[in-house]
Amino acid sequence: MKNAIEKVVKALVGSPDLVEVYEQADGKNVRLRVRVAPDDYGRVIGREGRTIKAIRSLLYVSGQKHGRRYHFDLEED
Repeated sequence: MKNAIEKVVKALVGSPDLVEVYEQADGKNVRLRVRVAPDDYGRVIGREGRTIKAIRSLLYVSGQKHGRRYHFDLEED
Protein backbone atom coordinates (compact mmCIF):
# COMPACT_ATOMS: atom_id res chain seq x y z
CA MET A 1 0.00 0.00 0.00
CA LYS A 2 2.93 2.32 0.70
CA ASN A 3 4.05 2.15 -2.93
CA ALA A 4 0.57 2.89 -4.25
CA ILE A 5 0.12 5.95 -2.04
CA GLU A 6 3.60 7.15 -2.93
CA LYS A 7 2.75 6.98 -6.65
CA VAL A 8 -0.54 8.82 -6.18
CA VAL A 9 1.00 11.61 -4.10
CA LYS A 10 3.98 11.98 -6.46
CA ALA A 11 1.56 12.41 -9.35
CA LEU A 12 -0.23 15.22 -7.49
CA VAL A 13 2.66 17.36 -6.29
CA GLY A 14 4.98 19.72 -8.10
CA SER A 15 8.15 18.36 -6.44
CA PRO A 16 7.84 14.56 -6.55
CA ASP A 17 11.44 14.02 -5.47
CA LEU A 18 10.66 15.54 -2.03
CA VAL A 19 7.81 13.11 -1.25
CA GLU A 20 8.49 10.78 1.68
CA VAL A 21 6.08 8.05 2.78
CA TYR A 22 6.53 6.18 6.07
CA GLU A 23 4.52 3.11 6.98
CA GLN A 24 4.06 1.98 10.56
CA ALA A 25 2.08 -1.20 11.20
CA ASP A 26 0.61 -2.27 14.52
CA GLY A 27 -1.43 -5.41 14.02
CA LYS A 28 -4.44 -4.52 11.88
CA ASN A 29 -3.77 -0.79 12.08
CA VAL A 30 -1.42 0.72 9.53
CA ARG A 31 -0.42 4.38 9.70
CA LEU A 32 0.89 6.05 6.54
CA ARG A 33 2.71 9.32 7.21
CA VAL A 34 3.42 11.49 4.19
CA ARG A 35 5.76 14.46 3.94
CA VAL A 36 5.78 16.79 0.94
CA ALA A 37 7.36 20.14 0.10
CA PRO A 38 5.68 23.08 1.86
CA ASP A 39 4.37 24.41 -1.46
CA ASP A 40 2.58 21.12 -2.17
CA TYR A 41 0.38 20.81 0.94
CA GLY A 42 -2.50 22.50 -0.82
CA ARG A 43 -2.24 20.16 -3.78
CA VAL A 44 -2.47 17.08 -1.59
CA ILE A 45 -5.32 18.49 0.49
CA GLY A 46 -7.23 19.82 -2.51
CA ARG A 47 -10.11 22.22 -2.68
CA GLU A 48 -12.21 21.84 0.47
CA GLY A 49 -10.19 18.73 1.31
CA ARG A 50 -11.59 16.68 -1.55
CA THR A 51 -8.27 15.20 -2.69
CA ILE A 52 -7.19 13.99 0.74
CA LYS A 53 -10.69 12.61 1.36
CA ALA A 54 -10.44 10.67 -1.91
CA ILE A 55 -7.06 9.21 -0.88
CA ARG A 56 -8.48 8.21 2.49
CA SER A 57 -11.49 6.62 0.76
CA LEU A 58 -9.16 4.51 -1.37
CA LEU A 59 -7.32 3.42 1.76
CA TYR A 60 -10.60 2.55 3.48
CA VAL A 61 -11.76 0.35 0.59
CA SER A 62 -8.37 -1.33 0.35
CA GLY A 63 -8.38 -1.90 4.10
CA GLN A 64 -11.78 -3.55 3.93
CA LYS A 65 -10.48 -5.88 1.25
CA HIS A 66 -7.31 -6.80 3.15
CA GLY A 67 -8.72 -6.81 6.68
CA ARG A 68 -6.71 -3.78 7.83
CA ARG A 69 -7.37 -0.23 8.90
CA TYR A 70 -5.29 2.45 7.21
CA HIS A 71 -4.68 5.94 8.58
CA PHE A 72 -3.32 8.67 6.30
CA ASP A 73 -1.47 11.58 7.93
CA LEU A 74 -0.03 14.54 6.07
CA GLU A 75 2.86 15.83 8.19
CA GLU A 76 4.27 19.34 8.30
CA ASP A 77 7.82 20.30 9.15
